[in-house]
Formats: sequence, C-alpha cells, structure tokens
Amino acid sequence: MIEHPPKLTLREDWPRPTPAQIAAFESVPASIVSDAMMGRGVLDGAISPVLVEDHVPRHVVGAALPAENPPGAIVATLAALACAQPGDVLVISVSGGQGMAAVGDRVAGMFRNAGGVGIVTDGPVRDADGLAEVGLPVWATGLTPATPHDNGPGRTGLPMTMAGQRIGPGDLVVADRDGVVIVPFEEIDAVAVRVKEVRALEDALDARVRDEGLTVPEGIAEFLRSDDVKRV
Repeated sequence: MIEHPPKLTLREDWPRPTPAQIAAFESVPASIVSDAMMGRGVLDGAISPVLVEDHVPRHVVGAALPAENPPGAIVATLAALACAQPGDVLVISVSGGQGMAAVGDRVAGMFRNAGGVGIVTDGPVRDADGLAEVGLPVWATGLTPATPHDNGPGRTGLPMTMAGQRIGPGDLVVADRDGVVIVPFEEIDAVAVRVKEVRALEDALDARVRDEGLTVPEGIAEFLRSDDVKRV
C-alpha cells in the first residue's frame, strides 16, 4: 500500500545572517552581488518587481524563509508565517505554476506584521492595490486574480530549488529592480569581501566614463589590436 505523504514538512528554526552580514549588502545592487559570485545565484529573469509605488522599497536584503508548494497551493506559505522573524524574506515556490496566485495582500500583511521585509516567488501574485497598501516589495512573475488553495503537500523552512537556484533557509536574498540574487549562507562573508572589490572596480570605470569620456574599454581596445582578430 502506498503511504500518503504528510500535508506539510516543517523546520521551524535555523541560523540566519547576522546584522553585520546584512549591513554589508544594504546598499549593494543585485548586479554587483551577481558579479561578485561570477554570475551564480541569480533567479530567472521572469521574476521581477510588481510594485512601482514610491513608498515601496526598491532594494531588499534579508534572510530567506523558504516555502515550497505545488502549483496553486499555499499551505507551506501559511506555515511560514509561524516561523517568520524580523528581517526575513519570504521565498515562495509554487513549482513554477502560473495558473493561480502564490500570495495576496492578506498573507503579505501578516508577514509584514511579523517583521518580514519582502516576498519573492516563481508564480504570479494577486491584490495589487492591497499589496501596495501593505508596502512590502514583491518580486513575482506577474499578476493574476486567481486565488490559491490550502492543499499540500508542502515544505517550509527546508532547502528547495526555485527559478534555477537552490535556496536554503537563512541564505541571503538581495533583490532590486534588476532582479533577485541568492547568496548561500556559508558564502556570505566571502561574497561580502568580493563585493567590495567589484564595487571599487565598477566605481573606477564609472568615473572614467563620466569624467574622461571613455568610449571603449581598455581590455577590448587591446584585444582589437591583437593577432586574435582577423580583419576582412
């Protein structure tokens, strides 16, 4: 006889990034974090900000709170509300399903009340006006009026794969208008160091473009002068 799986598999607590680790990424664009990780950790580009209101933050850094659901379901998401801590980012997988909303304004409001700072999902969301009133930034694949159901099975607080990346509880989430990057928990300090190096290089190049009128990067100019280029 086939045993029915539990409706929910739950892990209630895990290590989270320290305030100092969060602070190291507070003003860092997602693009810089991606560069510091050599392109790793970037969620699929279909996941983008859905709110453009001025009062909604456009840059978020926080600890991943994973909620893994089948398409159209929400039981793992609802359970995540009981695990939420201040500074968490609710990362909701609906296994890529696009037929129903992954979350709406009421769940977003409860998550905000628990101290959550943002929501990321691989599905669409609903209640755009209500979400704007809640004020939490949301990254999703779009909008839909279709409501989810509370069926399982679901997994909360456990590692999952979403939008091309493995996401574990306590991983660092950096999200802005460009998209979302996941920094594995055990790599946070090393990536923070690399972020400083990348940002220094970017700032230097920005200054040359802005102040010196740079038109071609030096590396490309040198390459074009090399024997690796055949002119016809």
